[in-house]
Amino acid sequence: MKSAVISVGTELLFGQIVNTNAAYLSQELNDMGVDVLYHYTMGDNPQRFRRVMEFAMQDCDLFLITGGLGPTEDDLTKETLCDMLGEKLVVHQPTVEYINAFFERVQMKMTENNMKQTLVPEHAVVFRNLNGTAPGFAVEKDGRTFICMPGVPREMKRMFQDSVKPYLMKMADAYIISRSLRVFGVGESLVETMLLQFIDGQTDPTIATYAKEGEVEIRITSKRRRKQEAVEAVDDMAGRVASVMGDSVYSTEGRELYEETAEKLLSQNISLALCETVTGGAVAAKLSRYPGISAVFDRSVVVPEEKAQIDELSVPRKIFDEHTAFSPEAAEALAEGLQRKTGCRMCVSVTGNAGPDFCDGVEPGTFFISALYDGKLTTRRYYHDSRGMSLNIDFISLCVLHFINLLLQGKSPSEKL
Repeated sequence: MKSAVISVGTELLFGQIVNTNAAYLSQELNDMGVDVLYHYTMGDNPQRFRRVMEFAMQDCDLFLITGGLGPTEDDLTKETLCDMLGEKLVVHQPTVEYINAFFERVQMKMTENNMKQTLVPEHAVVFRNLNGTAPGFAVEKDGRTFICMPGVPREMKRMFQDSVKPYLMKMADAYIISRSLRVFGVGESLVETMLLQFIDGQTDPTIATYAKEGEVEIRITSKRRRKQEAVEAVDDMAGRVASVMGDSVYSTEGRELYEETAEKLLSQNISLALCETVTGGAVAAKLSRYPGISAVFDRSVVVPEEKAQIDELSVPRKIFDEHTAFSPEAAEALAEGLQRKTGCRMCVSVTGNAGPDFCDGVEPGTFFISALYDGKLTTRRYYHDSRGMSLNIDFISLCVLHFINLLLQGKSPSEKL
């Protein structure tokens, strides 16, 4: 199948909202083996929508359209599409009941224009919107498939995963299996270089890399007529990739760094305390997203100033006088003070200069991580090319999680990022 992703909404053109839907759908479609030929973004204008559709229909047989399904007068996506396809709009009774129940549940008065959302093409397959009120739908006409979904990202994503993706998979003539490995501390260009032996001349499975801040996702995909063959091909390639990438691979199942770290802490029942002088609680915020983490995550002490570090963790004043607050000695004193205060099995501190300027002679982007784990102290100095305070904090937070994750595997963190 060849597809076009079409985003409708004047607010997208004004720059008021970033179009994340197109990127999300393209990634999902590519994982399913569907070629995406076009991205279109347009305002709420029926004439332009029709022209774009007529152009895309020359090359594509699958169209994923987001936006323009709401209750207001400028929401005209389905009306225009039905006019093009010769479809009649009819009332979808299950949606009537769903919307009535929704407004009763939230105890709000329902305005009459909400009933506009209950109209769907007569021959459509309707997709319930479990995060909103406007349903989505699919219409097949003359060998082409048109799928409409809400423009609100959280509504669209859930509808896609719950309804649209299974619908599309039934149309596929083969099984498509994907698996993601996540790598930390290695840039995308180096990852690609290390994997050239697999990428050059690849047919099936295929390998694609996606760069994020501080990490790279390696996605392996196989398309086979038999599901088991695809699974085995992906698993075999994942093993090869992991052996080449070594300790930089923190997940072979696509999980994020905080998920891997939290899962290990819980499964090994290891109590953790943090001292964050430079990240302001950002590490704790990431870990706290994991369900049940409070069973092992004792606390995070946020102490950016020397006085607070002395008061809260009994760090000796001479540490700062002789070495400054941005030093391995300070990081170690903080971890030791944290252990005395909490008694946790693993106590981790991070200190440094996130920027934007030099401080105590320390360059922005310089930071130190120290962990006292089962009586052993492990301390490392790191430097991240300063990209602004906010990005530095995000990156340092990931480094702390990676540091913990390696220790939990019995590995020694590298002195290089």
